[in-house]
Amino acid sequence: MEDHSELRQAVLAWLRQARDLPSIPQAITDVALATRPEWEDLSNAVAYTVSLGADRRELFARIDGDWQPSYWVVLGRSGLGDATRLIAQGASVPEAEVADSFVAFCTAPAPVTEEWLLLDGDFPEDTRIPLGRHTLQTFTPDELRQLSPIPSIHDRRPGTVELRLLTGAPFIYVPAPDRTLTRSMYEPVHGPRPEAGHWRSLLPLILWCPEPLRVEAAFDVERGRRFGLNPSDVPSRTRIVADEYGMDAMVDVRATGTYGVTAEDLPGLDAFCATITAKVDAVMAGADSGRRLPRKRARRLERAARHLLRAYQRTFSGDWVWEEDADEVHLDYVIALEALMASPDGTHDGISKTIHTRASALFLTPDHREQAKTVVQKAYSARSTYVHGDLITERGALEKLRTLRELRLITRQVILRWLVITPVGTDDLGPLLDDAAAGTGREDLVDKPFRAFLAGSPPHDLPEDALPAGE
Repeated sequence: MEDHSELRQAVLAWLRQARDLPSIPQAITDVALATRPEWEDLSNAVAYTVSLGADRRELFARIDGDWQPSYWVVLGRSGLGDATRLIAQGASVPEAEVADSFVAFCTAPAPVTEEWLLLDGDFPEDTRIPLGRHTLQTFTPDELRQLSPIPSIHDRRPGTVELRLLTGAPFIYVPAPDRTLTRSMYEPVHGPRPEAGHWRSLLPLILWCPEPLRVEAAFDVERGRRFGLNPSDVPSRTRIVADEYGMDAMVDVRATGTYGVTAEDLPGLDAFCATITAKVDAVMAGADSGRRLPRKRARRLERAARHLLRAYQRTFSGDWVWEEDADEVHLDYVIALEALMASPDGTHDGISKTIHTRASALFLTPDHREQAKTVVQKAYSARSTYVHGDLITERGALEKLRTLRELRLITRQVILRWLVITPVGTDDLGPLLDDAAAGTGREDLVDKPFRAFLAGSPPHDLPEDALPAGE
């Protein structure tokens, strides 16, 4: 085991001198701290302990032509500057723990950057479900605290999230080894649509439960270095609870949507996600197959999923959509349907009839086929109205929301059933659905495969057309 006692002693000496610093925060910024004579001792200890390898280059900066420890990282990213300021302001800081954490920060291998998504659902604390390369997981506050460079002062560092709010919060994360570790303490926002790049992990969750699910935030995590969630990205609301004396007290809690998972649901959700992920992977393998139809099929699935997620991002609890977004949300659902129902080699002649006929063929009973056909037919007609320059009109705002919910649920079912029955070879599903709509081969193409899927790894709510008569 390597001896890092010299670096540890240098940190402890640095923290001791913090007691004599002015308590005015403006006087002890990282820039100001790096001008103090004690900085040279700390910097030398870091340089002596840490080799300038490619995996640790982010700890250094080129100054006057030489590589030297960067105060932006050694003080800022590590949290040591915050610990220094807390001591200067008279706070009680566990200096030995701070020193141990700082030594680990400097000497541990550089972590692989991960991309994280915060979802608005409500999940049990022990959730951990694989989603292909991604993982869905919930964490306790202490587990999240361990992701920061100095866990013992995490809750007192400025600009950090109150971790109590994140108890049971669902996160999806995936390694992102190509993302470069930066020396800056701040990261740019990933873009306006972070969900688009993670559709393969989000799609199984959306198909499992009919309630809306949204991405609240996207951010980077470097375990043991940085937990980059912005506090403003955690929506909260006030709840009145009884305190230890039985008096009413107001506390902030994380605001969640209507998408909920119980501990009893987890095995079923796990099985469903495994099955859907495998089916998505099978379709997406066609993107690199060199065969034209599987390649187009993969592109169309991705396009349908991206538009579905785009619509979900603008749908809130209770299926509420901003009136200004409603027409575009409607359009996203129709694009998702068209992407999967149109044949790769088909023409646009009679496309409206093609889409509603094929979509309705995916349902198990005559009544539900007729209902799906009506919904999709009306949706495509409204889509044509919109793209030709007019507004989609309904009798009122509530009617428009009802129509969007109906279209969302139908679109979700179409995508699920398409995934269950679509061939992964070179056969085109479109003509097979045309035959099924005409009454030929429906049992083998649609009914048997879908019922077998529901018997093995069903979603949270069985589709109405699969329920026994009378339920």
